[in-house]
Amino acid sequence: MKLDPLGPAFGAEVFGVDLHRATDESIADIRAALVEHKVLFFRDQQLDDDGQVRLGRRLGELTASHPVVGGVDEAHPEIYALDSADGGFADVWHTDVTFMRRPPLGSILRAVTLPPTGGDTSWADSQLAYESLAAPVRRLADELTAVHDGNREFGYYLAQRRGGRGSEWDGEVVTRLDPVEHPVVRVHPETGRRGLFVNPGFTSHIVGVSEAESRGILDLLYAHLTKPEHIVRHRWRVGDVAMWDNRSTAHYANRDYGTAHRVMHRITLRGDIPSGVA
Repeated sequence: MKLDPLGPAFGAEVFGVDLHRATDESIADIRAALVEHKVLFFRDQQLDDDGQVRLGRRLGELTASHPVVGGVDEAHPEIYALDSADGGFADVWHTDVTFMRRPPLGSILRAVTLPPTGGDTSWADSQLAYESLAAPVRRLADELTAVHDGNREFGYYLAQRRGGRGSEWDGEVVTRLDPVEHPVVRVHPETGRRGLFVNPGFTSHIVGVSEAESRGILDLLYAHLTKPEHIVRHRWRVGDVAMWDNRSTAHYANRDYGTAHRVMHRITLRGDIPSGVA
């Protein structure tokens, strides 16, 4: 397996691995590289839905497709289809499913149908973003807690399209989306590195400060997180697979392809409850 880093410490393209037939040694190497580089890209893969699920199970424990949205079909309840024909867009910076108490460890995304042009995805390195903050701002962020709320994005879907009964997540069927609290700075459970753990998609406010202060703090952190030097961008081709560590990244899918069709299939690995500096 050969890695071509896309930056000094963030993102890498992986060569010499067939994900459909990867050895146990390669799987272990991929798992280690995922933590180190945070997002990995594999070109020219031959995975279908069954192969994607098998790969995920070799890397960790799979979750349901999504707490609210059902699987792509009955045979694949683990696969979340992001289909532009059904409103499957992700054109806001977010970290997957942070509105649940136990967000996913990571995600594996496969290109199924691509538009002729556009539809790139970008990832931001939340650890690099934290480390490049000024020291006084880091100290402030270390002490803060934020609320994450999935109702804005998925509340209507849960109530109207799934009749108030979502998927099973952490052993319980999701029937409502209660906001949860997570530390603004998350300590990675495998490396101990600190990273920003707020995102415009699901973070609603900072606990214990005024609305104006919360808005100001979050706007500052979002602007810093998404600076160009913290980002890698991927131009998709058929056969591409991307994996990312959900504990140390945020991502954004460009919605710049008009009425063309774009379909991506995603699975997620079961994660842990985020821990902060304290």
